Amino acid sequence: MGSTRTLRVMVSAVVLLVLAAAPASAHTLDGDVDAPLPFAAYLAGAAVAVALSFVFVALSDDRPAPEREPGRVRTIWRPVRWLLRATGLLAWAWVVAQAVAGGTSDAEVASLILWVYGWIGLALVSALLGPVWAWLDPFTTLYDVIAAILRPTGLHLPGRAPWNRYTQAWPAVVFLLVFVWLELDSGIEDARRLGVVLVGYTLITLVGMTWYGKHRWRSHGEVFSVWFGLLGRLAPFGLLGRRRDGQVQRRPFGHALTHEPWSASLLAVVAIAVGSVIWDGVSQTQPFYDLFGGVHPVTDALMLVGFLVFMAALVIGVGRRVGYVAMGAGLVPVAVGYLVAHYLTYLLVEGQRIVVALSDPFQQGWDLFGTVRYEPTDDFLSASVVWTIQVTAVVLGHVVGAWLGHAAVRERRRAGEDTSQWPLAALMIGMTVVALWSLGQNLVFVAEAALAT
Repeated sequence: MGSTRTLRVMVSAVVLLVLAAAPASAHTLDGDVDAPLPFAAYLAGAAVAVALSFVFVALSDDRPAPEREPGRVRTIWRPVRWLLRATGLLAWAWVVAQAVAGGTSDAEVASLILWVYGWIGLALVSALLGPVWAWLDPFTTLYDVIAAILRPTGLHLPGRAPWNRYTQAWPAVVFLLVFVWLELDSGIEDARRLGVVLVGYTLITLVGMTWYGKHRWRSHGEVFSVWFGLLGRLAPFGLLGRRRDGQVQRRPFGHALTHEPWSASLLAVVAIAVGSVIWDGVSQTQPFYDLFGGVHPVTDALMLVGFLVFMAALVIGVGRRVGYVAMGAGLVPVAVGYLVAHYLTYLLVEGQRIVVALSDPFQQGWDLFGTVRYEPTDDFLSASVVWTIQVTAVVLGHVVGAWLGHAAVRERRRAGEDTSQWPLAALMIGMTVVALWSLGQNLVFVAEAALAT
């Protein structure tokens, strides 16, 4: 059976799973919350996801798939690139201004830009469109501005320090751990502290670019460039040459995931990102709260970091068995699926606050556009819609990851290497079961809360 037929079977199974596991609308809670199916339905969904992986393995053959070369190169219009650079710099300046003018009472604008549009929105855009961050990146823009100012004076930013190959992208891994802790567990919510964090990270990034070189630090040390760049490998467009050239190339689906190099540190980046979503979901369930609720903040932080380090070690260990390329190609689609499942509704609802922020950009009581009293609405979402989105995202991410990971393993076999895809399949199955379980738990508790009110 060829790869086309296999993929068709997999997609059909996903559709059946979503239709079977979608919540029933037999009755409504609190007017707009649909009651989910019994918890057995969630477990059934996880079981089908597990079976789907084995079906894929059983139906796949070892015949080489037709190799498609990347398509035509196109150049992004220069004014568009400059507009993106200006947008990124203005967003950076907005958050910094919040640290000065916003005080410590409210961080709506700062958190909106950093976490909603930055951390979540740009991650999804990168997976869909490709190297958008390459032009939005305010740190590189600031570096270029400083370099342009110094150039007439004869001073140049050196950027010639060698990069130890064993260092890989481990600095980005460390920064990612810090940012995940800031997002999930730090309790930092006021604008001033978020602004201080951003300014501090900006200084570190500028020093790294100055010492090691702009492009080298962006590729190995700057966490946003590394993370969004990995997600961009799934996108149908890839950046060619340097950013200012504006050249992008159309590429076959998953081509960059299986044809660009992977390292242990890059696997750790994806593993920590996936692990953070798993932790965020599981930590909001009642069983987790019953076991660990009310622990000391330091203990909570250590648990979070310990789990993320464990995830990184586990992924790297499996990667050594199946190959780093197979592991990375399999895990990135899973990461995108988890991001959609866990954060899309949050992005759609909280992202509406931009209309309020634009009317009162510095929280000084202004109402420039008459929208300061606007309240985000979730009327367009129901439990049924949310569940369908979540299940579809998780399962499709799993299926696409299994497909690409298997393709990479098959290439290693064709090259004469003795490898197995079963460790990869087992890891992905386990993560999918946990993801569906936590989603089911959280949806059940939403319904119970609605009944209680």
